[in-house]
Amino acid sequence: MKPTTRQLGNLTATLALITCLLSGCAWSIGEHKEHAQPTRGQELIDLKRARDNGAITEEEYQAQKQRVLGK
Repeated sequence: MKPTTRQLGNLTATLALITCLLSGCAWSIGEHKEHAQPTRGQELIDLKRARDNGAITEEEYQAQKQRVLGK
């Protein structure tokens, strides 16, 4: 089955979000501190926003949420 344009767009957005979350780039923009780390709360807020906007699925959200809470 050939993926639709929307599915490809969602996949691209999901991969970009996961890459950003794993690299911490979203929190380093504008930061002047060396090795600035996001708080768990901020990571959870960002994950929820990504899920609510359709960038990640409920399953991806739950998996990432467990990763954050398991730190």
